[in-house]
Amino acid sequence: MKIDKLIQDFLEYCEVAQNKSEKTLDNYKRYLGRFQKFLKKNINVSQITLKKIQEYRLYLKRQNLGQNTQNYHLISLRAFLKYLSKNDIKALAPEKIELSKTEERTVEVLSREEIARLFKSVDKSKAIGYRDAAILETLYSTGLRVSELKSLNRDQVDLKRREFMVRGKGKKPRIVFLSKKAADIIKSYMKVRDDNMNPLFINTGKGQKADILDPEKRRLSTVSIEKIVRQHALKAGIIKKVTPHTLRHSYATELLINGADIRSVQEMLGHSSITTTQIYTHITNKKLKEIHDKYHR
Repeated sequence: MKIDKLIQDFLEYCEVAQNKSEKTLDNYKRYLGRFQKFLKKNINVSQITLKKIQEYRLYLKRQNLGQNTQNYHLISLRAFLKYLSKNDIKALAPEKIELSKTEERTVEVLSREEIARLFKSVDKSKAIGYRDAAILETLYSTGLRVSELKSLNRDQVDLKRREFMVRGKGKKPRIVFLSKKAADIIKSYMKVRDDNMNPLFINTGKGQKADILDPEKRRLSTVSIEKIVRQHALKAGIIKKVTPHTLRHSYATELLINGADIRSVQEMLGHSSITTTQIYTHITNKKLKEIHDKYHR
């Protein structure tokens, strides 16, 4: 069977049967599209051999792609081959494609002093300051992904119980918890709002005359949230690259430093695999140093 039609079938299967996120679908489409470009013609999937895969790996390397990006292409290809196998379509076994070894991933986090400076950088003399402070506090208090924060609605967030449910990657539900400080600043932000729109975080509406009353057009985008975080980090004099995900990393690190077990952190972050959460265990080096200083003479 020809590869073009089967890739289209696979993408539709991922969208409908597996309910993959829009981002995942876009990635699969892009990565498999590059494989089709490499093939140059619409071949039968039975013609995909290990030798052809080796040639493809060389092709990816010569595109000056990073090692992780090369692996993402191979992961997408393995998912496609797994789909073929599941549907009894003769093709290369997905497990025959091995991923390249990559350097162990590390993450950038903010120190407590940097977190304090970041929060202090917000001027709350205007309503927009309460919004920005609420965004920063919520990100650090919950470890939410920026896409999850963007999608929050007023009626979703229980400020009294200081907890609510979100759906993360793969539409997987999880409970997240707000600190008292975060809940209080959200309450203050709600008090200075002069609208009844459901999105929790909205833009000022300036320059959007036609859409100023459309709640979804007023919902802050992920790009806008990233810009807000970056601007306050610069204002605070933090030289690190600070993104919403930096606050997520800092949240997880703070939990582990204070004694939280890694399984609980995994659940609170919404990671499907403990392996993903283990990138944060590098912070235990601080505890090892304390032990070294205490017991080494």
